[in-house]
Amino acid sequence: QVQLVESGGGLVQPGGSLRLSCAASGSIFSIYAMGWYRQAPGKQRELVAAITSGGSTRYADSVKGRFTISRDNAKNTVYLQMNSLKPEDTAVYYCNADVSPQLGYVYRDYWGQGTQVTVTS
Repeated sequence: QVQLVESGGGLVQPGGSLRLSCAASGSIFSIYAMGWYRQAPGKQRELVAAITSGGSTRYADSVKGRFTISRDNAKNTVYLQMNSLKPEDTAVYYCNADVSPQLGYVYRDYWGQGTQVTVTS
């Protein structure tokens, strides 16, 4: 009953910036955690950044200092500001959210469709 719609991916040169967004819609009472994962060819999916409803964040070591995750709880939207992009950041980026549909209900995990980020000169 929950959909995550991502936008903002594209092709940029090394050193450039992109801002990804992910809006959740559907049967939503609350969202505890939202995050971004990525998967590059030949590699396993990895956590890029995550943020809780209270604002606690965590980042992959490879993106610390370059990426910033934020969220707008009123809009059920999470953002990923990506600066100083490197070719190694090239991957499909997936949005993830832990969603409760009603007060007292267990949270469930949802995923977006993925958006391609390509960093090349």
